[in-house]
Amino acid sequence: MKILIIINDAPYGTEKFYNAMRLAMTLLKEHSETEVLIFLMADAVTGALTNQNTPQGYYNIERMLKSITNKGGKVKLCGGCIDARGLSTLQYIEGCERSSMSELAQWSVEADKVFTF
Repeated sequence: MKILIIINDAPYGTEKFYNAMRLAMTLLKEHSETEVLIFLMADAVTGALTNQNTPQGYYNIERMLKSITNKGGKVKLCGGCIDARGLSTLQYIEGCERSSMSELAQWSVEADKVFTF
């Protein structure tokens, strides 16, 4: 099975991004045969920036994304969203790649299930 998770919300301020990460991590852990695809759009692209510094005891999206890519999950970022925010020169987490609406469209038609956060 192929599951696509689309995230539109900023990584901090609400728990949407965090809950999407929890779902992806659980899918990879408990259903290893499932292919997990994550597409970050709008302010969610900032979740893939490196060197996030959160207070001790709080969730850290950078660590969660690294865990997902290390377990075989794929993470893509909307290139237009990166450019619109002036973030194209910043460094992103290894394994998180710039992408396009065309690739999101392809992932969407190939996915068995699509979740949005």
